[in-house]
Amino acid sequence: MAAERQHLSEAVISIDNLLHNLACIREAAGSSRRIMGIVKANAYGHGAPEVTAALESAGVRDFGVANIHEAIELRGSHRFRDDSTILAFAAPLPQHMPLYLEYGVEMTLCDLEAAEAASAITAAGGGTLRVQVKVDTGMGRLGVRPEDASGLLEAVDRSPGLELTGIYTHFAEGHDANGFTKLQLERFLQVAGAYESRTGTSILKHAASSGAIISKPSSHLDMVRPGILLYGCHPVDAQPTPMPVRPVMQFRSTVIFVKEIPEGTTVSYNRTWAAPGPRRIATIAAGYADGFHRTLSNRAKVAIGGRSFDQVGTVTMDQVMVDLGDDRTVKPGDTAILFGWDGPSAGQQAIAAGTISYELLCSVSRRVPRRFLKG
Repeated sequence: MAAERQHLSEAVISIDNLLHNLACIREAAGSSRRIMGIVKANAYGHGAPEVTAALESAGVRDFGVANIHEAIELRGSHRFRDDSTILAFAAPLPQHMPLYLEYGVEMTLCDLEAAEAASAITAAGGGTLRVQVKVDTGMGRLGVRPEDASGLLEAVDRSPGLELTGIYTHFAEGHDANGFTKLQLERFLQVAGAYESRTGTSILKHAASSGAIISKPSSHLDMVRPGILLYGCHPVDAQPTPMPVRPVMQFRSTVIFVKEIPEGTTVSYNRTWAAPGPRRIATIAAGYADGFHRTLSNRAKVAIGGRSFDQVGTVTMDQVMVDLGDDRTVKPGDTAILFGWDGPSAGQQAIAAGTISYELLCSVSRRVPRRFLKG
């Protein structure tokens, strides 16, 4: 008999939960607003081609990726509709600018020098490059300063090879509706309002990512950019929002060994845990190389057979151990839920690890196969 090729670990992706979350976001944002599906970092580890296809089938036409190389990879793995667009968020290097034209990707402009370089490329090679101007209203990462934005916008309008398709900003703490978020929005609206007043035209404006979608409706503008909410987690793990999103990923593995140990026996590298009494220990076939963070050592919970067990000892590269106590039902071959709808949430594990759910989702490695469920 041929050996089964069942993987010991897998990330199960629920397309139904993804579409449920999209519907929740639509309800919060209003049907008149566009939604940009954020599918950078392989759709937060969920599989960008499959997630993009599902969102596009549900009416999403705008997609955001980190950089031109992610955009090219996505173009190669998913056939987009003619009316769908991809925006690359990273500031472009001059040598990469021809790729935006070649692959039909919208470029983020953050300064006058980039606008001039992009204009020169279109003048030399022909074609029109679609661009969006990013305004740094306080994130301190990418974007033109508000006081310099009008000059950049005017330069784009003067260039026949550049087509301005939008203007946007990014909040530093969008989950907090007041304080700095309020100031950032005011700065952005001043820039956008001045441009629209000067040109007599309306331009696509967007600012709200997941946190502000919930906390600050006035920031929804023309389009919203959900990321973590699409994938069923909350912007701040310790403060779940009222939006009833559902986890899209279930990270699961397999019990491969069970043994009994006497009191005082230490488990794993550096002997960070010792059995307080006779114990049964289950070894699970996933470790930090699969995306189960080493910082979860002696802090995480794992679900097996509907019961929650403590993870014990240092998480190793390929395996993790669980204290079964005196439970005698768990056996090799059983499924262990590391996070997902049948076990601890990614947010709960993130709190235990001292990080955020975004990082845990993105950390589920490429060696863990994705299995997609629909219906």
